[in-house]
Amino acid sequence: MTVRWLVISGLAALLATGASAQVTVFSGGSSQAASCSLAARHGNATPETIKTCTTAINTEPLAGRDLAGTHVNRAVLYMRTLEWDLAMADLNAALAIDPRMGEAMVNRGALLIAQKRFADGIAEIDRGLALNPEEPERAYYNRALAEERIDNVKGAYYDYLHASQLAPTWTAPQEELKRFSVTPKG
Repeated sequence: MTVRWLVISGLAALLATGASAQVTVFSGGSSQAASCSLAARHGNATPETIKTCTTAINTEPLAGRDLAGTHVNRAVLYMRTLEWDLAMADLNAALAIDPRMGEAMVNRGALLIAQKRFADGIAEIDRGLALNPEEPERAYYNRALAEERIDNVKGAYYDYLHASQLAPTWTAPQEELKRFSVTPKG
């Protein structure tokens, strides 16, 4: 089976705006941490929601996965506002707290991809996937975006396909798959 790349419409714009699929972490810790988690999950990146995350990190009795996850969620909000350095600092802080947090690695990969560091982003996503993040379909989707940029069309196709199989109601990978044509080898 050969995978041919049909059209790359919109991918460059998608990456240029940093619009990748970030992985959030559900936090049942404090009410502030839970609010931060919901804001990140729903893409509600405002100064107020970022402040909510900061308040949870600085004043709530969070520890372990809840504290690391709140850093990841604030990083997602920073990524949505294109504040790359602040996002990377939060992702690094999350990994300092919990080095096995796959969500932090997957999001570092997404951040590197948005910065057009495709090979580095793929490597970071691979490390994150090995740690079983909560939303692996987003990792596969982001890796597919990067694979297209480095001309690994076959790898991109299979990652979009895997993302769509993991989350059949998520339309983003299904839309990307429409750009591919699979033909028998021969």
